[in-house]
Formats: sequence, C-alpha cells, structure tokens
Amino acid sequence: MRSRRVASAWLLVAAGAASGAVWAQGCAKPVYLTFDTGHMGVAPLVAEVLKRQDVRATFFAAAERTQTDGDSLDNHWAPWWKARAAEGHEFASHTYDHAYWRGDVKGVEPRFRIRPTAGAFAGREFTWDAAQYCANIAKSSERLQLITGKKPLPLFRAPGGKTSPRLLAAAKGCGYEHVAWAPAGFLGDELPSEKFSNELLLAQALDKIRPGDILLAHLGIWSRKDPWAPADLEPLIVGLKAKGYCFETLRQHPAYRGWIAAHS
Repeated sequence: MRSRRVASAWLLVAAGAASGAVWAQGCAKPVYLTFDTGHMGVAPLVAEVLKRQDVRATFFAAAERTQTDGDSLDNHWAPWWKARAAEGHEFASHTYDHAYWRGDVKGVEPRFRIRPTAGAFAGREFTWDAAQYCANIAKSSERLQLITGKKPLPLFRAPGGKTSPRLLAAAKGCGYEHVAWAPAGFLGDELPSEKFSNELLLAQALDKIRPGDILLAHLGIWSRKDPWAPADLEPLIVGLKAKGYCFETLRQHPAYRGWIAAHS
C-alpha cells in the first residue's frame, strides 16, 4: 500500500513540474505556506522541495533544540538560513526561547506568565512584562537578520498560537503583528502518527484548504514517529497546484501588507 501511495505521489510531482510555468502567471487562489522551527531534521528536505517546486514560504524561527546538538539559530544552521534568504523566502520571529504564554497577570501594567521551552531556562515559568516579551521576539528577528543579511518581517507567531488580547497589544506596541493559521491550514505534523497517518493528513488538507489560508508545518517534530514532510510536503504542494492554488509569502498577504509596509 505504501509503495502505491509513493508512486502516485510522484506521478503528481512529475505532472506539477511539467506545468510549473502555469503557476508563475498569476495568483488568483493564493495560499501562504509557513514553517515554524523544530529539531531541523527535515529542514534540508523542505528546502529541496520548495526549490524544486519554485515555492516561497515564510519561516518563523526560534532557537529550538536540534538533532545536531545545538539550536536552530546557531552557527551550524546559519548557512541554511542564508541560502533560504537568497532564494526569496521570508522570515519572522517565533520568540527566541520558544516562550509559551501561560496567562496574564492581573495589574495595571501588562505582565504575563511565560514558560520557555528552549534555551537555558526551558521548562521554568517566569513573569515577564511587555518589554521583556518584546525583547524575546526581537532577539529572534535580530539573529535572523545577522545570519541571513535580510531583514525579517515585523511579524511573529507565539508558540502554540497561545496569546491573549493583552499580549497581542503589547507585541503590536513594539512593532510586531501576530500571525496564526487557518483551521484547515493546520497540516497536522505535530499529531501522533499512530492516530493521524500521513495519508489521512494529506487527504484532509487537499480537501479542506481554501484560498487565502495560512498553512502551518514545522522543520521537525520530536514526538511524531512517522515524519510528515518526507511523505506529504511535495504531494501537498503539487496537489494544491493541480487545483489551481498558488503560493505567496506573508509579505503579499492582504491582512499584513499594510502593517509590513508601515513597520519595515
């Protein structure tokens, strides 16, 4: 069964490559492919697929633990990020320490309970004020700019998508607009493969994604036994192209174009 699925997927890939010029002519049905960092184990494969399919994505980066015994923004991965910049991809912050919002703290001034899952203080809970949270967003953006030579977008994605109105207002006040994802755009690579097979996730995505959706995947998930990207990323891209979809970065997204222009 698996061999038949793989063969069918690559028939779609070949068809997409043969008609690749069509997708460059316009973007009447855009979707916005985004990646958050992770253990980076599939990062080389993701880069190969995006280049082969001539797709530009937006990457949200945190300094997360990697399979190379470092973090996803360290010097080992700097050439990878720089190559993506040269290819025209966009970057934004995922907070430097992959810092989860856990709740607001009552008071006049905005303060938040935050638990980093990366860095020296991973797993501990802290109370941060707006300036501290903003600094953690900015640290990722600054690191990305240093290693790529390209200024990231003035956007961020909170880990897990966990936010509050107060947190979003604080981030906006220091120049960062939050980006979530569409319900159908959650591609499922964080889900257990024992319950959500790659075949099922691909079928759901191709059936439910609609024009304008922001799609979310990761550059490696520690907990998933059967990685999503090697099986589904290219068939998803080719399948969406076959349905008339095209891919843009968040720089082109109508909800963020004005913000980016005003804050870049």
